Amino acid sequence: MNNPNGSHTTKTASMLDSIFLGPDGLRAGWSLLIFITLFAALMATAGAIGHRIHPPSHAPRAAQGFSIRSALINQSLPFFATLLVTWIMSKIERRPNAVYGLGGNQGLPHFFAGLVWGVSCLTLLFTILWKTGLLVVDSRLLFGSDIFRYGAAWLVCFLLTGLLEEYLTRGYLQYTLTRGLAGFCRWAFKTDHSEVFGFWTAALAFSILFGLGHSSNVGESPIGLLSAGLASMMFCFSLWRTGSLWWAIGFHSAWDWSQSFLYGVADSGTMVQHHLLATHPVGKPILSGGSTGPEGSIFILAVLALACVIIILTLPPRSRIRYSGAVPPVPQPIQA
Repeated sequence: MNNPNGSHTTKTASMLDSIFLGPDGLRAGWSLLIFITLFAALMATAGAIGHRIHPPSHAPRAAQGFSIRSALINQSLPFFATLLVTWIMSKIERRPNAVYGLGGNQGLPHFFAGLVWGVSCLTLLFTILWKTGLLVVDSRLLFGSDIFRYGAAWLVCFLLTGLLEEYLTRGYLQYTLTRGLAGFCRWAFKTDHSEVFGFWTAALAFSILFGLGHSSNVGESPIGLLSAGLASMMFCFSLWRTGSLWWAIGFHSAWDWSQSFLYGVADSGTMVQHHLLATHPVGKPILSGGSTGPEGSIFILAVLALACVIIILTLPPRSRIRYSGAVPPVPQPIQA
């Protein structure tokens, strides 16, 4: 005898499956929503904890500069929240955590190469501004063991910065939005280039958000916002070439460390305490960078272009991350 109720239940279940599940598993939109919700909940909790551990100072941040303690707290809490939520999502979606950018057997070589190129490219930009008289070195502020003590402490802080900003914006979110856009492109256009479309559309979207995210910094400028967005696209380029975030993490960390500690210039309008050199910009902000720092100088565009050439010459394309393909099916019980 036919069971109309059973048929209706099967159709309902099938419809619900199609809403939440696609060829690649949980649909990207739901994945992004779950990730953002979990991350926001963890950050609200972490913010409350951070408030208790390190109450905010009432002095203007631009005047006092970031302290090592506040930088460690501000970077470590969201980074570990990102790690935890990404791990949770990997379990929900049954994907290896490595696909979100921290995998690959070339991680350490890429990371150290990124460190070297980050210091080198920032030093080139600093030298251009210094030799053209757009940046003046006033004095040295640290001596003896203080150089190594504060230099090492700030290096740890900026390693956390590189890990946080790269893994948050170009890790799970970049992967998942790419997966969703690639799936849409395959469905709508029946093209073999769906992953290219998905990746670079997602990269552009997150790079715009990354650039605009710096707009709240005191002393930021339009050139500074543009350079932050373009730097984000450059980091996406290294991810596309290598399937890994490690080169970008190294470059990002070393670039910020060189600006903030080594040369004592503003980083997107922000200064830190206990830096090596005291400097000040001279001339038009569009050339010198002004209160934004070197990232606000038009010369940074040439340096970012050079960094892209470095990526092409030193990072040969390897096995890229796959953004399509269904996750392993859930084992079904054997019917007696």
